[in-house]
This record gives sequence, structure tokens and C-alpha cells, in this order.
Amino acid sequence: MSQSDPAHDRKAADEARLAAEAERWRARSQRVRLYRRLLPILIVVLAGSALTWTVFRTVMSGVEREASQARDIRLDNPMFHGQDAEGRSFVIGAEGAVRDPATGRFRLNGPVLRLNLGGAKVTEMTADAGLYNETERTVTIGPNVRISDGGSGFVLTTPEAVVNTATGVVTGDKGVEGRGPLGTISATSYAIYEQGQRVVFSGSGENKVRGTIAAASGE
Repeated sequence: MSQSDPAHDRKAADEARLAAEAERWRARSQRVRLYRRLLPILIVVLAGSALTWTVFRTVMSGVEREASQARDIRLDNPMFHGQDAEGRSFVIGAEGAVRDPATGRFRLNGPVLRLNLGGAKVTEMTADAGLYNETERTVTIGPNVRISDGGSGFVLTTPEAVVNTATGVVTGDKGVEGRGPLGTISATSYAIYEQGQRVVFSGSGENKVRGTIAAASGE
């Protein structure tokens, strides 16, 4: 029985290890070449996906905005008529109005409000914009509000006025300037009652005025 040569066995083992290492190296080399080819493609795909998603969201936002605007009801020179709890009439007009179908509120452009005191006594209010909540029976107008008060004879300017069409009371707490038969007045807040028959002013800080102006009786 022949004996194996140790030197020959070591040589065979070394050759086997070298062959295995060479095979692993070739496999790694193939993976590296594959990754080098795939990585630029992957980067392009990801960048394209991000760009596509951005464009998609931009387009969809535009479509949603146009759809929302399409649902709005636009009115030219609208005129709303009503009465307060005392039966006194009021008119709300505007250069234009947009009704939000979700809330039922009207956004007013160039609103004009007229509160009828009876006879020639009419309080007229104008502003740049406003919001008419028909359900809650309120009208909020501003900025650049001008109130020609038919009851007291005062002309008031204020950033905002809130009209309760159920009671006919007009209020504001963002400052007010006024001039009329009794001179001029500057106050922090005001309230107009009885559709102009009584105007109450109050103030704080430099505008510490507090007083009430009642309309003169008679026509």
C-alpha cells in the first residue's frame, strides 16, 4: 500500500485554497461591477420619483383649488334685505359676494350696510371687505370702515365693525375716531344701539373717554 506524499498534499491544499479565494474574488468583483452599474440607475429612479411626486402634488393642489373655487357661488352687486327683532329694516349690499357652500357665509367685496331708523334717519356703513353670516345673523366688515350715523349725526371711522342684524347693534373694539355736532371724539371701543339712536364710547390708555351720545328727538 502506497503512502501519500506530504509535500504533494500541502501543494494540493494550497492550490484548492487559492482556487477558492480566486472564486470569491471573482464573485465580489462581479457584485461590485453590478452595483456600479445599478447605483446610477437607482439614483436616477429615486430622483425621478421625487420629481414626479412633487409635480403630481402641485397639479393635484391646483385641481383641488380650482374645484373648490368652482363650487363657490359668485354674485355681482348682491342685495340682502331683512329686519331686526324690532321690525326695523336693514339692507346689505356689496360690489360682489362669494358664497362658501361649506359654511354658507358670504365674503363681501365693498360692502354697504343701511340701517333704517325711520323717516330720513339712515345709518350707512361702508368698508373694503366683509363677511355676512346669514345663519348667525352677523355682518363683520373691515378694514377702512366708515359709519355715517343718521341718529346722532356723527361720522365714525374704525378698522372693524360687527353688526348683529337680529338686534341692530353695531360694535367695534379696535379703535374709533368720530366727528359730529358735538365735536370730535377718539375712543378704544364703541357700540351703536337702537340703529343709531344711542352711541356709547369707551376707552383705555390715551383714549380714556367714556360717554353716551343720544340722537336728538324729532325729525
